[in-house]
Amino acid sequence: MKTQAPSFSKVLSIAGSDTSGGAGIQADIKTITALGCYATTVVTALTAQNSLGVHSIFEVPASFVGEQIDAVMTDIGTDAVKTGMLMNKDVVEVVCSKVREYKIERLVVDPVILSKNGRRLLTADAVRVVTVQLFPLALLVTPNIPEAADITGLPIKSISDAEEAARSIYQLGPAYVLIKGGHAKRSWDRQGKDKVIDIVYDGKGFEYIEGDYIRTDNTHGTGCTYASAIAAFLAKGNGLVDAVVQAKEFVTTAIQKSFELGRGYGTLDQYHTVQLP
Repeated sequence: MKTQAPSFSKVLSIAGSDTSGGAGIQADIKTITALGCYATTVVTALTAQNSLGVHSIFEVPASFVGEQIDAVMTDIGTDAVKTGMLMNKDVVEVVCSKVREYKIERLVVDPVILSKNGRRLLTADAVRVVTVQLFPLALLVTPNIPEAADITGLPIKSISDAEEAARSIYQLGPAYVLIKGGHAKRSWDRQGKDKVIDIVYDGKGFEYIEGDYIRTDNTHGTGCTYASAIAAFLAKGNGLVDAVVQAKEFVTTAIQKSFELGRGYGTLDQYHTVQLP
């Protein structure tokens, strides 16, 4: 006799694997699970990395990435999709093709370009394919300040700079743009408080989403966690801005409860919402 599956929302993460467990697919699974959704995955790359950085990357063939997406979508399906490290243009093109084929609407694109220690994770030609082909399919794109600067060629040193970058990225086709302010630290706060200000743009106006700035080096996986949390709240049926607000609260608490792991950057605690016995 079959057991009836519990009723929960499903989120598909298309991203790279992180051996340290702090970012990538592993961070996505933790986040999606902690927020009460079911996580499925498509692995785009295998990395040999730890708290000190990315040491080696093995790229998964684009055709196999497509087969993974087919396997999930033709059987389990999904309520939202989050993309992370896509590695090269062939993988990006396959992902774009499958997003169109399966008519995926709740698509959160985290344009992972650089690792925390500065290693390039997306080739230049892949960045062009992401911006030209994938962005127009996205409900939301979530660049941090360095990524937004890389995509637009604009220096970002203030809120007004971030607004200009958001407008520029919006012209590439996504329904919403989220510029994450974590790299700005205090420089964007007009009231002298330790706050991080993220900016959401919908082509008409801006929403400014504040969170506490937490002084810690334990930030490995922040972008992955934030994007997958947004996807989880979208999968549950939340509106875009509300999903970002709730994801911001989740990731801020995860940073507050972060911990050291190894000899480099520590990791977030995505399971802070889970009550252990």
